[in-house]
Amino acid sequence: MRGNMGTVDRVIRSVIGVVLAGVGFGVMTGAGGIVVGVIGIVLLLTGLIGFCPLYVPLHFNTHKVR
Repeated sequence: MRGNMGTVDRVIRSVIGVVLAGVGFGVMTGAGGIVVGVIGIVLLLTGLIGFCPLYVPLHFNTHKVR
């Protein structure tokens, strides 16, 4: 699995993921909180591993090739 996310993309995605997970699981209640929390976890995980499966069918890549 090749990374398809650049450094800036990964950092922004990870920060937004932490915020959404914290708000979703810590502040919000009910189904809406769970949905926001899960979206945050997905963003955090994709930011940490550097690969976004949604980028593949869209032929999108922010990772710079040297």
